[in-house]
Amino acid sequence: MSTPGPTIEELERLRVPLTGFAYRMLGAAADADDAVQETLVRASSALDRFDPTRARLTTWVHRIATNVCLDMLRGARRRALAVDLGPASETGELGRPLPPDRFVEPMPDARLLDVTDPAELVAQRESVRLAFVAALQRLTPPQRAALVLRDVLGFSARETADILGVSVAAANSGLQRARARLADQPVEPGDVLDRTDEAQRRLVERYVAAFERHDVAALTALLRADAVTSMPPFAWWLQGGARIAALMGDSDACAGDRMVPTVVNGAPGVGQYRADATGTLAPFAVVLLEPRGDRIARTVTFLGTADRFAEFGLPPHP
Repeated sequence: MSTPGPTIEELERLRVPLTGFAYRMLGAAADADDAVQETLVRASSALDRFDPTRARLTTWVHRIATNVCLDMLRGARRRALAVDLGPASETGELGRPLPPDRFVEPMPDARLLDVTDPAELVAQRESVRLAFVAALQRLTPPQRAALVLRDVLGFSARETADILGVSVAAANSGLQRARARLADQPVEPGDVLDRTDEAQRRLVERYVAAFERHDVAALTALLRADAVTSMPPFAWWLQGGARIAALMGDSDACAGDRMVPTVVNGAPGVGQYRADATGTLAPFAVVLLEPRGDRIARTVTFLGTADRFAEFGLPPHP
């Protein structure tokens, strides 16, 4: 008697890890969703051809996902952070916005990580940090796939080779080139969210309070001297904690804004709310707040993300 094959429900349970894989490959939320949907459609239509004696279900499905992502990346422009696109600005002038496909987009942990153990969750958050995802985009798509499959998702050398449709030697060679390229341009350091870290929680609370008060002195004290801020889809970015704090204090645009905590790419974040035409505080932007030690090292205000607040578990009003 033959063993029953996998079900649609079993495929659906792979949606979160597949989204995590596709996002690391593509750097974009909507593109990752499209890739996962196409992967599940292809897998469900081919379930009768799945052979459990030749591969695990997750290996088989990730091969489909890899092919989908590689197809999507053909001719695509590399996504990046503002700091990768040019030198730091000397003024607060944002300039002209760039097309949204120039930037790595934010994602909530809940859509990328399906682990519950606190220690494992902290470790997994390292692999979805914004700086790490941006660094992955500097690799060729096959190198990117090899590194994510082996070093992030933990597939064996043989499984990785099967997923990529190459020899084990070729898969290992691609992995070594990917590792070397990342080592040549190391990922910027930063701390992921750790809910057991009381000092980190207080740091974020103090930053939010200082921001809402427009307290320049407090903001300066909470930002690292070499802190960086940016506002995609603008290529503009500013470096220097004191300069960033002064810019926030001088601008009336943020006066009256409120912030609600969330998690963005494995790091602390907030939803920023701003008064609309009726005076009601409404979603404005998802903001990444990346600590490093006892200071904030990076803030990224993702303009144009008001319609994504629900994804990040943020309410419609603060």
